[in-house]
Amino acid sequence: MPSELQPRPRVAAPRRPVRALTRLAGVTLLAGTLVAGVAAAAPAASAAPADTVTASADAATRPPRTTHGPCAYTETPDESAARPVPLPPDPRRTPARGTVRVTLVTNQGPIGLTLDRAAAPCTVQSFLHLVGKRFYDRTPCHRLTAYPTLSVLQCGDPSGTGEGGPGYRYRDELPTDLPPAPTDPTGERRVYARGVLAMANAGPDTNGSQFFLVYANSALRPNYTIFGSVDAAGLATLDRIAAGGVAPTAEDPAPVDGAPALPVDIRRAVRSHHHH
Repeated sequence: MPSELQPRPRVAAPRRPVRALTRLAGVTLLAGTLVAGVAAAAPAASAAPADTVTASADAATRPPRTTHGPCAYTETPDESAARPVPLPPDPRRTPARGTVRVTLVTNQGPIGLTLDRAAAPCTVQSFLHLVGKRFYDRTPCHRLTAYPTLSVLQCGDPSGTGEGGPGYRYRDELPTDLPPAPTDPTGERRVYARGVLAMANAGPDTNGSQFFLVYANSALRPNYTIFGSVDAAGLATLDRIAAGGVAPTAEDPAPVDGAPALPVDIRRAVRSHHHH
C-alpha cells in the first residue's frame, strides 16, 4: 500500500527529521516519504525548492503573515515559493456557492475542471488565485500512480520535484460523505472516485498548490480536500496519460509510482468566465 500523498525527500543538507504525516514546526529542510528521484508515495504537497537551504533571517524573526479573512492563508517561511505569488485575497465572506470552470491546456490534451465552491470555498479561492497569477502555466504534472488502490495524476508544482508550493498554506476542507472503500477491511479509507479533483498535502492543514486528478476509483483516508471534478474530455486525456504508464528507471524497470512516461505539461490554466 502506498504511503499516500506526501512530499518527496530533500536532496540538500543538513538533514532534518522526515516530514511525513505531521508538520514539524520550524523545520527548514523538509523530507517526505517519496524517495529521491521520482518514486513511491502519494499525491505530494507543497515544500520548498531544492536549492533553498535556510529560511532568511528576517523570516525567522517575524511571525509568518496570515490573511485576516476566514481562510487565514499563512506564509510558509521555511518553504519558499517555487514561483513568487502573493497571498490570496481573503474577503470576510468567502464565495461558497456555484461552480467555476477552469481548463488545463496540456500537451497531452485539455483537462477541463469544474470547481465546486460549496465543497471547499477556501480551496477554490486559492486555486483561482493561482490560476489568475499564472502560477500553473508551464508547469509539469510530476507524478503518476498506478496502484490498484491509488490511480492519480499529480500536478501543481512549478519546480517539478514534488516539493514545490506557493509559499503559503491553508487549512483542510475535508469531505465527510465519501463511501467506505470496499478494498479496505479497516474501514479507514474512503472512495475517491474517478473524476475527483483534490488537493495534495503534507499532513493536516498544509494545502498549497499541488493537486491530484483521480482517473480510477482510489482508496484513501479522507484527509484530502475535494474541490471539484474532471470533465469527460479531461478523463479521456487522463486515460491516455495513464495508458502510457510510469516512466521506468534504472532502479525500477516497471514502476507504479513516478514520472508519467508520457510527459505532461500544463501549458496554461484558463478560467472560463461564463457564470454557472
